[in-house]
Amino acid sequence: MSQPDPYLSPFAWRYGSPEMRELWSETTTRRLWRRIWVALARVQCRYGEVTPAQLADLEAHRDDVDLAASLAVEAELRHDLMAEVRVYAAQCPVGGGIIHLGATSMDVKDNATALQVRDALDLLLRRLDTLLLAFAGQVERWAATPCLGFTHLQPAEPTTIGYRLAAYAQDLLADRADLTRLRAEWRGKGFKGAVGTSASYALLLGERATPAEFEAAVMAELDLPVWAVANQTYPRRQDWAVLTALAGLGSTLYRFALDLRVLQSPPIGEWSEPFGARQVGSSAMPFKRNPIRAENVDSLARYLARLPDVAWDNAAHSLLERTLDDSANRRVILPEAFLVADEIVRAVERLVSGLQVNEVAVARTLATYGPFAGIEPLLLRLVQAGADRQAMHEVLRELALRAWAEVEAGRPNPLVALLVADERLRAYLPPEAIGAALSADGYVGDAPERARALAAQIREAVGVGSKSVSR
Repeated sequence: MSQPDPYLSPFAWRYGSPEMRELWSETTTRRLWRRIWVALARVQCRYGEVTPAQLADLEAHRDDVDLAASLAVEAELRHDLMAEVRVYAAQCPVGGGIIHLGATSMDVKDNATALQVRDALDLLLRRLDTLLLAFAGQVERWAATPCLGFTHLQPAEPTTIGYRLAAYAQDLLADRADLTRLRAEWRGKGFKGAVGTSASYALLLGERATPAEFEAAVMAELDLPVWAVANQTYPRRQDWAVLTALAGLGSTLYRFALDLRVLQSPPIGEWSEPFGARQVGSSAMPFKRNPIRAENVDSLARYLARLPDVAWDNAAHSLLERTLDDSANRRVILPEAFLVADEIVRAVERLVSGLQVNEVAVARTLATYGPFAGIEPLLLRLVQAGADRQAMHEVLRELALRAWAEVEAGRPNPLVALLVADERLRAYLPPEAIGAALSADGYVGDAPERARALAAQIREAVGVGSKSVSR
């Protein structure tokens, strides 16, 4: 009888890019451990604790990761890092005996994780810049195209398609700033030993150097800043900070995808996501064109939003100098947070670049509900002509509700005719002025200018010159 397939996480093949998966792979992790052991030995060689021959042996076998052998040893030792030490040492007949000299596990593992997170931030920020430029292009393209705005999911006043898109892009710029700041401030544990006192390094160094000088030298090899104070691990608050920033990015992407789903519904039908020529929308209903990409973004973003809670617990429950109850979940939450973020940023970039705008539906919505939006400018014109604002507000409310009842009944919107014919309004404005005030197309204020300015800000932030597309 054949064995069933083992469980395989969707993040191992379905979600996230190959580059992000490779960055968090076991092989990459162990290669980083070896890089850190070599950096440690290199500096110890300067102080005479390691011979040049031992260092050369470690350097020669640094990339010879044998994951199968390490896992086999770990099954016996129940310690992943010591298993890697054993395998690495067996490969290095000259230098194997000095691997991990003076170090504790988290001197290696936490610095490796810090390097992985930093590389993951670099990759994600590049993806985010691509997405921001896609938004900038669409913002510029649709900057001056009127559409009906919605508040409380009810028809409101006109805005422009580009201005609506600029709102999402502005939040993305803020997410980018948060992640860029975290990248600049990201730090490793350093080399401080079992409880952070650097006692083992002080013992080895004697009078030749201080532990802080030694630590600075090793961290310079890794090009990684260091926390001035750390116990057995780097402060777990750092994990919470980066996961919170990733969850914030997820919130922005979730909102865009959710709005796209609303606007793709046939009663509105103004936006839709790309739909392949052979794409299947439903197994039962062949006519369906479901917004599956946007739904996928929202599904993954919900999961991402939950991960900072786990990181909060890890930071808050890090008792005294360290407990191990964060270890297992950090193997999950850190890689998967970045894999989710990577996946949804790339997915939204495809949605934005391929965004389909149905201008017929946009015009239809404006024609149906736009006259209601013209009530505010008409009210302003009436007051300018000498009318009492409160009295006119009541008149306009009365007529608008009468018109709304007709629209709800499926009949044409009679609002313009009702307003033009009303003697209470004609006492202040002629019929043609009443009709002109009700035109919704031009009632978008300075939305086009603000949208284009935001697109220019994006291009400046990511270092790409302005390339405005007028419409």
